[in-house]
Amino acid sequence: MRVGVIDVGSNTARLLVARRGIGAVVPVQEERALLALGDEIERFGRISDLKLAETAERARRYAQRARELGCHSLSVIVTAPGRRSENAGALLGVLERATGVPVRLLSADEEGRLAFGGAIMNVPALPARVTVCDVGGGSTEIVTGTPAGGPESCCSVDVGSLVLTRRFLDADPPGKKALARARAAVECAFDGIEGSTADLALATGGTAGALRRLTGTRVLGPDELARAARALAKCTSVETAREFGLDQVRARTLLAGTVILVETQRRLGMPLEVARGGLREGAAAALLATAVAA
Repeated sequence: MRVGVIDVGSNTARLLVARRGIGAVVPVQEERALLALGDEIERFGRISDLKLAETAERARRYAQRARELGCHSLSVIVTAPGRRSENAGALLGVLERATGVPVRLLSADEEGRLAFGGAIMNVPALPARVTVCDVGGGSTEIVTGTPAGGPESCCSVDVGSLVLTRRFLDADPPGKKALARARAAVECAFDGIEGSTADLALATGGTAGALRRLTGTRVLGPDELARAARALAKCTSVETAREFGLDQVRARTLLAGTVILVETQRRLGMPLEVARGGLREGAAAALLATAVAA
């Protein structure tokens, strides 16, 4: 049995086609397209008609591809763009018409819970308690819970890699003063988040995946994150993309995402291990569970 998930976020639209595995979901096909909806929302408060049409066409292609691959069911989920844009209703409408399925606008809590489920499913020998940090383009979710019982608490911070880039790190590279302002803004946004009762902290999302490639390790402690931040601050996004094989839009927001992870790691007080799954895997697992139950 196969299911498909189309995930529309602040930076990218992604397709995951997956099947059921032993204790996890197994990817069959993954695709992504850079749309930068959050950039338009940050600049204008809304998504332009041209960008809506581009997003709808991408979603239409993804839905067609999922059906060609024999998906039993298809889910379309929208995260921060649907919560932040003045014309979020128009976004949901064009996506529903393009894909032919109902579109689910995730709350920050729902986004965090699905990311938690997707992040822990491929981790061997899980401890009793786990914290998952999901850095997106428009927001950051920090979720703590147990493998058996699921999420127990979810905190959403209204800052993401694309938003932070647009507000503070618009120059490329940004310079020391701009970077200091970005760090201060993130520290303020994380006010009240202190420590973790978990035995393991996982990081999921595009920033975490890119940092694994940049650092050459899945474990991001204070030293690894500090070195990555220093290196990124010295380079243009073109240089970063070329050196580490990243697309330029991801490279453009990577320093901002790293600043957020630096503060997350400092607040949690433990290294972050880059997860092999996240939001889409969690959504696919939920779809498969529903299909099996039916």
